[in-house]
Amino acid sequence: MTLLEQWRKMAYETQMSEKDSNYFWGNYFNLEKGIYEQLLEKPDEVVTGTVKELSEKYGVDLMIMVGFLDGIDDSLKKPNPIQTMDENTEVNLGFDKELLYKNMVAAKADWLYGLPQWNAIFSEEKQKELYKEQKTSATVVKGKKVGRNDPCPCGSGKKYKYCCGR
Repeated sequence: MTLLEQWRKMAYETQMSEKDSNYFWGNYFNLEKGIYEQLLEKPDEVVTGTVKELSEKYGVDLMIMVGFLDGIDDSLKKPNPIQTMDENTEVNLGFDKELLYKNMVAAKADWLYGLPQWNAIFSEEKQKELYKEQKTSATVVKGKKVGRNDPCPCGSGKKYKYCCGR
């Protein structure tokens, strides 16, 4: 069983009481926040190392680091081999700043996209722009409903009811 499978089983499949679940995720989110605070202090520095080295560097359990790597993978410039990684796999944390911010907004992680370190990276206007951009990208816009007697949208020239509306 790979580290990622172990993390996902522990985090999502294990039956925990509500109290235990709140404790587990509260602890994880605090540790995750601490790692992001350190990464955002030097946003242009690409942190590399093995999974075990990074967990020791940030002072977290190996499984917490695996969860962190699973979460940040979509925001990295070069994805890590998270599906097959073990504790000696070399990983990098070179992230795309705008994509990371948008992914934090998409995850509704206000404790992450509200970190004060973002103010040194983006202006307040840019943060608002990225926030709005992410929120509108998830908005579904319904197309105009075609009436029975309207021309068919396929371009045949027939009425919708005699063409694609059957």
